[in-house]
Amino acid sequence: MDIYKTKTMLAAIKQMAPVTSFLRDRYFPTGSGDLFPTEEVLVEYKDATGRKMAPVVLPRKGSIFVERTGYTTNKMVPPLVAPSRSLTIDDLNRKGFGESLYSDRTPEQRQAEILLEDLTEFDEMHTNREEYIAAQCMFNNGYTLRQYSDKYGGSEYIEYEMRFYDEAANPAVYIPGVKWNGSTSDKLYDLFLMIRMLTTKGNAATEVLLGSDAATEFLKDATIQKLLDLNNYRIGQIDPVELPQGAARLGRINVRGHIIDLLTYDGTYEDELTGAITPYLPAKQICVTAPAAGRGLYGAVSQIEQSDGQFHTYLGRRVPRYWAEKNARELTVSSRPLFIPKTKNPFITATVLD
Repeated sequence: MDIYKTKTMLAAIKQMAPVTSFLRDRYFPTGSGDLFPTEEVLVEYKDATGRKMAPVVLPRKGSIFVERTGYTTNKMVPPLVAPSRSLTIDDLNRKGFGESLYSDRTPEQRQAEILLEDLTEFDEMHTNREEYIAAQCMFNNGYTLRQYSDKYGGSEYIEYEMRFYDEAANPAVYIPGVKWNGSTSDKLYDLFLMIRMLTTKGNAATEVLLGSDAATEFLKDATIQKLLDLNNYRIGQIDPVELPQGAARLGRINVRGHIIDLLTYDGTYEDELTGAITPYLPAKQICVTAPAAGRGLYGAVSQIEQSDGQFHTYLGRRVPRYWAEKNARELTVSSRPLFIPKTKNPFITATVLD
């Protein structure tokens, strides 16, 4: 069996344990209808429903015509995410990580191990990029990505911009009257107003994501501490509920009848320009939302296969490809992710600290 055939590698990827990521998996799930057979994907979102009242009519009239709720539909081409790596005979002759200095492994045996390692690492890199896109979509109501043609992280790139509002400014931003590090701040009232920005439009509000600095300031508030104590919040224990990939639930609070989970997330990524380790959640910001407020869409990947020199199109979240030259093989794993909100403005954000 040729381990470098695309179908063989696709089968191997499907057997691999998926890398979990908190923001992508919790807020942008991918359903069976979200994998498209073309590079273009169909983006549809609308105002949340359920607020219109049925008309009251005269008995002899019988009924009143009511229009269906409108929605926005666009065809969009998702960005192409495609890391690659070469494999030469020098790589195969060199001992692997953790391998004995005088190992008896052959180059043929090493190439299968290196292939699995590369597929696993590329999957993690794709997941980190998807987590970044998810965070940007939640906190900015859109995202801007740098598309490189040569060196990754260089100064030459073309921007890929996506935003999910038509107004001049992002309408899903709340501005506190007093920042949370101010002595007269009213954190519960700020949360209540942010919740109302969602619920009055028919969107759900069940949890708040707090950046690291915002969470520290929130838990320092004496009023908040008393309310959390009433909800069995124990300072010595804190009663956290562990969530995947560095996320945790600090507690649960009643905000004027709305039961809200307080969540933190320590996930980080390496900035492609500066190399700095950066949190996905901005430290001074918060986001009020609910699980599955968005969707994770994937466009198809088209590529030339070396086996026949023809274009082939693959539907999936990860599409591998190899190309052999005289002295090297090149492995690429491609993806076309596009994360979108299900309705208009389902993520309300605020910068709560100076």
